[in-house]
Amino acid sequence: MLLDQIKQSSDIKKLTEEDYPVLAQEIRQFLIEKISHTGGHLASNLGVVELTMALHLAFDLPKDKIIWDVGHQAYTHKLLSGRKAGFDELRQFGGMSGFPKRAESPYDAFDTGHSSTSISAGLGIAQAREIQGEDYSVISVIGDGALTGGMAYEALNNAAQLKKNFIIVLNDNKMSISENVGGMSRYLSSVRTKESYAELKKGVDRALSAIPVVGKSLSYGLYLAKNGVKQFFVPGMLFEDMGITYLGPVDGHNVPELVRTLKEAKRVRHAVLVHVITKKGKGYAPAEKNPARFHGVDPFDIATGQPLKKKQYPSYTEVFSKKICELAGEDKKIVAVTAAMPDGTGLTRFSKKFPDRFFDVGIAEAHAVTSAAGMASAGLKPVVAVYSSFLQRGYDQILHDVCLQKLPVLFAIDRAGLVGSDGETHQGIFDISFLSLVPGMTIMAPKNRWELEAMLEFGVNFEGPLAIRYPRGEAYRGLSEFAAPMEYGKAEMLYEESGIALFALGSMVSTGEHVREKLKARGYSCTLVNARFAKPMDTDMLDRLCRNHDLIVTMEENVLRGGLGMCATRYIHEHYPQVKVIQVALPDAYVEHGNVSLLREMLGIDSDSVIRRLEREYLGKERLDS
Repeated sequence: MLLDQIKQSSDIKKLTEEDYPVLAQEIRQFLIEKISHTGGHLASNLGVVELTMALHLAFDLPKDKIIWDVGHQAYTHKLLSGRKAGFDELRQFGGMSGFPKRAESPYDAFDTGHSSTSISAGLGIAQAREIQGEDYSVISVIGDGALTGGMAYEALNNAAQLKKNFIIVLNDNKMSISENVGGMSRYLSSVRTKESYAELKKGVDRALSAIPVVGKSLSYGLYLAKNGVKQFFVPGMLFEDMGITYLGPVDGHNVPELVRTLKEAKRVRHAVLVHVITKKGKGYAPAEKNPARFHGVDPFDIATGQPLKKKQYPSYTEVFSKKICELAGEDKKIVAVTAAMPDGTGLTRFSKKFPDRFFDVGIAEAHAVTSAAGMASAGLKPVVAVYSSFLQRGYDQILHDVCLQKLPVLFAIDRAGLVGSDGETHQGIFDISFLSLVPGMTIMAPKNRWELEAMLEFGVNFEGPLAIRYPRGEAYRGLSEFAAPMEYGKAEMLYEESGIALFALGSMVSTGEHVREKLKARGYSCTLVNARFAKPMDTDMLDRLCRNHDLIVTMEENVLRGGLGMCATRYIHEHYPQVKVIQVALPDAYVEHGNVSLLREMLGIDSDSVIRRLEREYLGKERLDS
């Protein structure tokens, strides 16, 4: 296999042009086989195989720097830079990351995980290059979906001022995760399909090439000068108007043409954008047919494309999807907003049932939040469905545009807590901390699927900003016998005894249930409270617990700093200094990729870890005192 000959980036340069299609096929087959076992981002990686090969052919890596926007499409880059063996443990704890990581390889120039960042990062590297008098190329690869993010335009505006070479590769596949929306998508479509330009270029090229002796050299000369022709035929010329030279569109699956264009781009003495057309999912029929479903996949059967693990029960996302549609059917003021994630957040169902009340703003979380604020100010009931990790990108808008005005925007925060295999950039472990700092924000978390439904009913009628956070994966079905009415700022007593009290929030209520069972089996009495609200915290419930308990254990799937536990501890220490508090939460750190169960155990928030901690910090002392 040709792929076995690739030990470092320069090895691909030893191949002939005739080898390129063979290598591309081997890479696709390798990726399909490996990702079918480990899970990962498939469709995006299949789409950039030839583009990545061309980048490694045209540039001198790792001296030259490639910055991958988001980075989930960097698998071929990892293969070509000598990391083939790492794919056996892709996205597993201690194994190779599914994203670029500087700590993993010198070929990874910048850590990425969120969208619309690569041009800014690349521009910064290019500016550092000039200040330090160094000589290397900087290439930022960005998708057309990422161009819906405002940060990309801020960077483009700044890049136009650069007087040295800086290459932006626009990977245009008409997709972000779901299909792209909005004006930029339409603009790029018009560039792709402008027949007058494409036909003229083909016709002139054919005519010149037919001239004996000098024809091919004349054709190549026109290729180098085609930007002047393009000014008349490509509509808008947005990038040229900004001061950025535009090259393309280029067939993203034609390696020689890509290499030729990238080498041309290297000669431009300012910012240049290479527009590359690719097909997401190319080479694997199920991914080509449904690229959104194969954006990020669990292990699957290659023959059918179906996941190996069958779902037994609905996920929290599916519970949200069904309930928000039910509520919207009863209340025409309810609208739904997503930032390029209708599938991931469960809003696809809503978009089909209520198309006039559904808004996909593209990869633009800040805009999503403020547009929702505008809707709320005009009398609607907007629901912003977003992953916890991506909500960070709209933080100023939450503070300034929603909460300052006390507007009734409901944030449905999916993937809250440990997410797993996508690692540091995608763990949803900060939202309680950063939202609780904002005056006027209410934060809730359900203990099970039925409580999520009840919280959504409460939330769409709440007269102020409110966030409901819930985890990825199957919705918990236990504790169904407990369904106290939803009351603002009030926790729910599940089991009341004495001695030890567990004050748990959201996903940690089920963990608390298991801790209680294990303590009871050892002869200890134990109270379990479902906190329900991270903000406002139910201090009346804490008063009640402190009157007949020696130990309060707070439990949350969020970082310790700024979370529920710190707030509860401060209150208890001020009013009940005799009561001991143990805070079970995540450390003040970034959490790497890995299986969620393994991460919970490693970080000390699973039931066995909590029991061991109680033995060290409380139960052992109790035995000595007795």
